[in-house]
Parts: sequence; structure tokens; C-alpha cells
Amino acid sequence: MRAMSFGQGGPAWGQGPSGGPQTPDWNALAEQAEAAKARKRRLLLIGGGALATVAVAAVVAVTVVSKNGTPSDRPSAALPSPEQLPPSPAQPKPSFNTEAPPPPNPMEFISDPEKDTAPISVATLFPGKSMESGESAYTKTASRSAKDCASVATAALGPVLTANGCQEVHRATYVRDGIAVTVGIAVFESEAAAKKAKDNAQPNIAPLPGGGTPEFCRFAACRTSANSVGRYGYFTVSGYLDGTNVTTEETKARAAGLDVARYAFGQIRQRGEEQATAAATSAPD
Repeated sequence: MRAMSFGQGGPAWGQGPSGGPQTPDWNALAEQAEAAKARKRRLLLIGGGALATVAVAAVVAVTVVSKNGTPSDRPSAALPSPEQLPPSPAQPKPSFNTEAPPPPNPMEFISDPEKDTAPISVATLFPGKSMESGESAYTKTASRSAKDCASVATAALGPVLTANGCQEVHRATYVRDGIAVTVGIAVFESEAAAKKAKDNAQPNIAPLPGGGTPEFCRFAACRTSANSVGRYGYFTVSGYLDGTNVTTEETKARAAGLDVARYAFGQIRQRGEEQATAAATSAPD
């Protein structure tokens, strides 16, 4: 009888010895078993590779989620969309005051007696033994204060000072090149009173001799001026020490009177500036 094969994986049969009944072909069976084991190993390797790929993907996914702040041992919660978030409360805008307050106006201190409280005397108004105005230097020869304003003014000016409430007058005399100038600073209650006294002034403040300066402008014509700033009026009389009359064409006495008048104005103005500065530095932040 011919040997028969029952296909791949089926048992193999061969002719028995001496034409006897068929017996299994043990060699063929062994080969088939080995082939089956090989196929099984291939299937396991393929399946294991697929599982390994899935495991790597899972590790990558977990790593990415963990880097986003979600623990890797529990699923991450779905984040709400921007439209689902509650509106943020309005935050107050910071306010910064970058503008410094303006400094006090010096005119306020020399116009208002309630603010103009610094000491006042010939020492504060006419300090030192000399003064300079522009390029000209003058020597101070005498200074004096008076509460009775009319007593240090001419008969024409005295009543004007009294009628406008003059409180005190501080005088000083300065000399240069044979010319003497007396300046008188009168203190009033208000700026309006000082201006009115200036507008109605008649010649003039009385000359102040002393300190080597003889009487002047008593029997000779002299140059006079009147002005005011704040609650202060300031008046000058200037003339020659040798009694020479000052004429309308004369310029030296006039220039000296203007120099001393400018100095008086500067001293009054400085008084306001010093008080304004003191008020600014002592003001609370």
C-alpha cells in the first residue's frame, strides 16, 4: 500500500515492515511538533512586540500628563474652556500721585500778617555794615526803628502813613561817593493799605544822619521815591552830603536812590521767600 499524507500538521504514516499494517512515522511527527513550537514562538514574539508598543505609548502618555501637573496614578480631570471660567473680579487700579504740590507763594507771606510772622527789625531788613546793588557798593552809617510812623516822616507824608494804619517804620542810611540815601520800610496791616499809602505819598521819609553822616536834604533839594510790595511800603530820599541841590538833569543821586530802593525791595522779597521755604519744609508729607 502507498504511504498517505493527511496535510500539514496531520499525522504521518509509513508502510510497516514486511508489508505489515501502517505504523506512525515518528521522525515526521517529531519534525511537525518542532515546526508547531516554532510557529507558536513567532506568534508570542509578535504579540509581545505589540504589547510592548502599547506599553511604551502608555508610558509616553502618562509622562506627558505628569509633566502637565497631573499625578500619573490617577486620570487627569478635564480642564474647563475659557468660556466656562467665571469672570475675574475687577481689580482696582493703583493710584500714584506723581505731582508734587506747588511751593508756597512768597507773596502770600509778605501780604498776610497771619503768615508774615518772622521777626522784623533793622537787623533783619538791613543786615551787615554795607550793601551792594548791581556793581555799586554802599556803606551803612545808621539804622533805626520807630513805632510812631509819623515821627520819622515829613509833615506831608506823616498823615498818609497814619491814615493807612502804618504799624512801624525801619530806616537805614547808605553812603557812596558823597551821596547819602535814607530808605524807610513801613509795615501795614494789609497789601491794600500799603498800596494806598504809596499812591498818596508826599515827599517823604525823613533823612537819618549818624555814624559820620551829617544831616542832609534838610535845606537842599533831593530825589525821593515811593513804592510798595505786599504789606510793605518803602520810601527813599537821596542827596549830596555837601548840600548841592539835586536837579532834574542830575543822575548820580537818582541812580543811588534807585540802587537802595531795589535793595529794600529785595530784602522784603527775601523775607517772603524764607518764610515760604520754612513752611514747605515743615509741611507734613
